[in-house]
Amino acid sequence: MGKPTGFLEYERENGRAQEPKARIAHFNEFHSHLTEQQQRQQGARCMECGVPFCQSGVMMKGMVSGCPLNNLIPEWNDLIYNGNWAQAYNRLKRTNSFPEFTSRVCPAPCEAACTCGLGGDPVTIRENEYAVIERAYAEGMAAARPPRIRTGKRVAVVGSGPAGLAAADQLNKRGHSVTVFEREDRPGGLLMYGIPNMKLEKKVIERKIAVMKEEGILFETGVDVGKDRKAAGLLKEFDCVILACGASAPRDIQVPGREAEGIWFAVDFLKSTTRSLLDSDMTDGRYVSAKGKHVLVIGGGDTGNDCTGTAIRHGCASVVQLEMMPRLPRQRAKDNTWPEWPRVCKIDYGQEEAIALFGKDPRIYETTVKEFKKDKNGKVCAAVIVKLEAKKDAATGRTQMVPVAGSEKEIPADLVLIAAGFLGSQKYVTDAFGVKVNERANVATAPGAYRTNVDRVFTAGDMHRGQSLVVWAIREGREAAREVDKSLMGYTNLI
Repeated sequence: MGKPTGFLEYERENGRAQEPKARIAHFNEFHSHLTEQQQRQQGARCMECGVPFCQSGVMMKGMVSGCPLNNLIPEWNDLIYNGNWAQAYNRLKRTNSFPEFTSRVCPAPCEAACTCGLGGDPVTIRENEYAVIERAYAEGMAAARPPRIRTGKRVAVVGSGPAGLAAADQLNKRGHSVTVFEREDRPGGLLMYGIPNMKLEKKVIERKIAVMKEEGILFETGVDVGKDRKAAGLLKEFDCVILACGASAPRDIQVPGREAEGIWFAVDFLKSTTRSLLDSDMTDGRYVSAKGKHVLVIGGGDTGNDCTGTAIRHGCASVVQLEMMPRLPRQRAKDNTWPEWPRVCKIDYGQEEAIALFGKDPRIYETTVKEFKKDKNGKVCAAVIVKLEAKKDAATGRTQMVPVAGSEKEIPADLVLIAAGFLGSQKYVTDAFGVKVNERANVATAPGAYRTNVDRVFTAGDMHRGQSLVVWAIREGREAAREVDKSLMGYTNLI
């Protein structure tokens, strides 16, 4: 597994990111990558650790440790070190349907669990994965491979995000005829319109979709199943249906002034920018613009960070990002031991850019909005924010963040972006198919299963497990495909 002494001989080395003030002038990916020799040295750093926690994908204290796809990481690290790129690609693709996506947007729980990271820096697993998949495309290894035999079975996949695409990819490889329905104008779901271009360039998605089409998968875009197409019609036309529509009901903020103009859900803001970028390189003006505005982002997670980075690229006058919880420590706490996911404060690309441009981290911790102020035209112009403190509820014993009396403060805000997460699947879709949902509005199934209460209807991804990582969605899509295949054929050989 790599070179036995590699982790002692070579330091961790990542591709460099373009400087913040340079990269905010465009919406392209902004990382350079290593040479082949450098990449092979990084593969050499993989230790013969005995127990590769990197590929475990187990839950510890509510967070994942290691890769949820159980990628064969030590194997392809060794193959990279030895220059056997074709076999490295074969081993990578055995467990991961879309390394071109995960190598760009996954937070790399594999690296957090890397044994090499226990006493030093972890192996550059994500960078190695990127090198393998991009070389595969460059050398024709990732070209289309249509199935030789068709089973005669037809499967409809509703939703073309990572879960739906993974399920479609696996079932098509098995020989089933798959049609993917997408309500937006382009396939990709969350990948296309939920993740900004500078994190995942859309030509990367289009490249993979083109391969999938060549392999025989049909895509019908602009079709909103549950409205444009009836559930009964799909079930009559197809042998099975997989619902993979995502957790697309955004969480709202209910405070006085919420009805003011200029308050948007983060997903709508990000979607409008990406669509305008793809349609016209931002020349059509058909997007929610942050140019010259004081932007308030409500939510400190990845989506909030994406809003910050996008607003800066628009040319905002300022940006503030509110986070309800306290700031995490800079280093692991004593009760957050390896190989658990490190609960530490990170500075992501959007915050890094805000610091470079405005001189400070945009995040304000332990704070929320109490009220929005409107001008005479009904447009939002300011927000009253209030500090929060942790207090234990006497009745339930649970700790809650409650407002601190007298801590109110008014800040300018003429564009507000709500990035407070999602509440589950959208009701019109679940009602159309008659599937049961749980208390979190996610489609209910038996534990570890993907079959719904409705015959021949399955589910996967965020619609099933709630808002989560792309890598989890891919895993769910692959596992749902196994269950569908078994129901159609009586057995399955899908991995």
